[in-house]
Amino acid sequence: MDELKRTPLYDLHLALGAKMVPFAGYEMPVQYKLGVMKEHLHTRSRAGLFDVSHMGQVILRGDGAALALESLVPVSVAGLAEGRQRYGLFTNKDGGIEDDLMIANRGDHLFLVVNAACKEADVARLRKALEPQGITVAYIEDRALLALQGPEAEAALAALNPAVSEMRFMDVATVELCGAEAWVSRSGYTGEDGFEISIPESAAVDLAEALLAQDAVEPIGLGARDSLRLEAGLCLYGHDIDTTTTPAAAGLLWAIQKVRRADGDRAGGFPGAEKILPEIATGAATARVGLKPEGRAPMREGVPLFEAEEGGEPLGHITSGGFGPSVGGPVAMGYVPAQGVLPGTRYYGEVRGKRLPVEVVPLPFVKQTYKR
Repeated sequence: MDELKRTPLYDLHLALGAKMVPFAGYEMPVQYKLGVMKEHLHTRSRAGLFDVSHMGQVILRGDGAALALESLVPVSVAGLAEGRQRYGLFTNKDGGIEDDLMIANRGDHLFLVVNAACKEADVARLRKALEPQGITVAYIEDRALLALQGPEAEAALAALNPAVSEMRFMDVATVELCGAEAWVSRSGYTGEDGFEISIPESAAVDLAEALLAQDAVEPIGLGARDSLRLEAGLCLYGHDIDTTTTPAAAGLLWAIQKVRRADGDRAGGFPGAEKILPEIATGAATARVGLKPEGRAPMREGVPLFEAEEGGEPLGHITSGGFGPSVGGPVAMGYVPAQGVLPGTRYYGEVRGKRLPVEVVPLPFVKQTYKR
């Protein structure tokens, strides 16, 4: 793993007994001494600290930056209030999803967080489209990114600065933490209340240690992060969504505000609008659904789904699957024909040559607990 990058918390991960694995070009902790199951359940019941410094942080500056960014995403950026954040999508000319991201209005600039595996392509996309319009695209390389998630996340972070208690879901603010300027959003990707914290690299270890010194907080690795987001019904880029998946098929039309839809004041104007906007009205041929395998055996990504126990061609496939510790059994997400999405619809997943029943169920698998 010599060629892999390391986050500012690498040495701390080793000191905490992390098992390190390659992920998106970085050495990242997949689990700590508690193990994936206990880390998952601890986050759901108390608070978990995640290192997400591998993700990309980008600042856009310039007059008209919000409207300029709307040429790349189907969401309303110009309508985003200062101090607020929203989920967005980079789309391509065929209506597929190039990446998903978070967009925050910081007043005199926009702050974006993009996925680690896509960040180089995303920055190139932004520079090509926005710099000719006079928008500065700055890729931030001297800040770490931490996520603190769980029902006791607020109390843990408020112990370092009580101001965070005033924040609500998708609020963003500049807060002093451990003597450093932190850019904090009340958001995350576990379905739990919590925060994502951008902080200078020089203060990252101090912040992590100050949080981990509290009884409620444990370090959490990529393994539990994946099972937590799956139970919350959240898409993982490159698995549940990709360049061939449209927002309608992925069940992400909630992210496209009315103003960007057909007949909206700023309708279209983004890549793939000719494909994406009609699907809002007509629907896509396939749809992402929650799936509950019968029995205890998980169904993993790539498992084909059939209509019958024998014969026929695959109708769909699983894109994310595993054991849901909070659910107490296997859970999965995948794509099926749009006419076969009603809860209770049965399919058969083929695992090691044997077809096993799996049922469509509502998403999310666990109730989301964001602080509204």
